[in-house]
Amino acid sequence: MATAALTVTDERRAEGGAAVAELLGVSKRYGDTLALDAVDLSFDGGRLTAVLGPNGAGKTTAIKLLLGLTRPSAGRVRLFGADPVEPAARRRVGAMLQVSKVPETLKVREHIELFASYYPRPLPAAEVIAAAGLRGLEERLFGRLSGGERQRVLFALALVGDPELLFLDEPSVGMDVESRRAFWGYVRGLRERGKSILLTTHYLEEADALADRVVVLQHGRVIADGPPSAIKRLAAGKRVRCVTRLDETTLRLLPGVQSVTRDRDAALIVTSEAEALVKELIARDPQLADLEVSGLALDEAFLKLTGGK
Repeated sequence: MATAALTVTDERRAEGGAAVAELLGVSKRYGDTLALDAVDLSFDGGRLTAVLGPNGAGKTTAIKLLLGLTRPSAGRVRLFGADPVEPAARRRVGAMLQVSKVPETLKVREHIELFASYYPRPLPAAEVIAAAGLRGLEERLFGRLSGGERQRVLFALALVGDPELLFLDEPSVGMDVESRRAFWGYVRGLRERGKSILLTTHYLEEADALADRVVVLQHGRVIADGPPSAIKRLAAGKRVRCVTRLDETTLRLLPGVQSVTRDRDAALIVTSEAEALVKELIARDPQLADLEVSGLALDEAFLKLTGGK
């Protein structure tokens, strides 16, 4: 696994641009817990990088280090070539974090105007409100917003300074489907305008839809790094969907089968030997129907790489 991940990383570096943020041999300890273990990561300008990993993998620690909110136990952290605590570097960054404390007694418009005052060339408030889907909520108190509405306000506050590098830590948690799709559309627009974006998310569909590059962390180390398509290839499997009379116990004994789940009347099978499996299915079930073979989705590849269920 390590060799394959390294190959993908080298391929990405050959295609990438100048680094906007870097972790150089970075380790971070919290007491006896090693959150990051000698991590080397370089984030290219003008690209959207998704950082994935199970809980406790080190994702939030990496973001805090890059934002200068905590310091490494070993190694160096660079933001636009400078120390992340330098004001000149910080002014080029916007951040939407999982834990963001903002006063609940201020109105949405007041929050945006306050944050805009921190930057030399902020975006117009009307543009930010439209981008974050906040029209009609400008005069509402933050404390009276729903969870999804609060997320949209925090997104607006991350945008208002017109940052070159945008950190989005679990940005669409609490958003309904319509809001999430609109959010994806705006994030794609930011990337097309040349913005650099670092995204962490538990919605692997989100990473698959948005990311140019996916970094997978586990136990504080990088275990895979490359385009979403390459991460899927690392998992070395196919998904077979079919309607069959064979029960799950029988299916699990067929060639290369790694998992079997149900989707209404159909069986969803992940296998490392798709051709042999299909031949066996046809031979054992003459009434086999609706047969489809496809590559793994990112969530399936992620589970295989991290040993998840």
